[in-house]
Amino acid sequence: MVMERRKLVGKVTTGSETFNALMGGGFETQSIVELYGEFGSGKTQVAHQVAVNVQLSGELGGLDGSVIIIDTENTFRPERIIQMVEGLSPSPDPDRPWDPEEFLKNIHVARAYNSNHQILLAESALDLAEKLKKSGKPVRLLIVDSLTAHFRAEYVGRGTLADRQQKLNKHLHTLMRFADLNNAVVLVTNQVMAKPDAFFGDPTKPVGGHIVGHTATFRIYLRKSKGDKRIARLVDSPNLPDGEAVFSVTTAGLLD
Repeated sequence: MVMERRKLVGKVTTGSETFNALMGGGFETQSIVELYGEFGSGKTQVAHQVAVNVQLSGELGGLDGSVIIIDTENTFRPERIIQMVEGLSPSPDPDRPWDPEEFLKNIHVARAYNSNHQILLAESALDLAEKLKKSGKPVRLLIVDSLTAHFRAEYVGRGTLADRQQKLNKHLHTLMRFADLNNAVVLVTNQVMAKPDAFFGDPTKPVGGHIVGHTATFRIYLRKSKGDKRIARLVDSPNLPDGEAVFSVTTAGLLD
């Protein structure tokens, strides 16, 4: 049974060969991929790029699907999608060049105003995905950018921690169910916090504690390097070795 389901797993290209290699060929469906890192490390850029790539055909590294984005920090930019579509390699069909409007039509964005609203939107994403199955462009990607911002802002202090983690856990299980029912990639971005007591190594760690750590299938730590370079480190994965990939974030999108 599990083996049969694993045979249905698809992969979405990130646009960068080294990043794909790190991920065993791309971001896989039926899983939660968590991207965490400081501001400006490229989390939202990767999310925008995957929202474009997932709409491509299988031969081009996509899944021929549409996208749902739950935007909690008002970071979705349609202009960025247009730039990335224009940055794609030319369409294999010369009579039908890429149309950015067509790509935007398949991206369904909902803005979440607080954590309860965010939880509600994840649940209604299941209904929307059912409707879109009939339209021929099934939802193959759900993005939550960012997963923890509202929870972090609303639950302040240690006294509220248990409550916060419980709600976050429920939310993550809804996302996991979405990934399984729709054979989709769930891509979540996560903020980081500083550990002031860390004398050695990197003082940043992802928000959300063990609950996010255990529920995310793949955890990727993004950090800035020189210029437009970014480094992605695979921190946790059920079947892939840890490693790093260097890629660039350019106007045309993610490149090697």
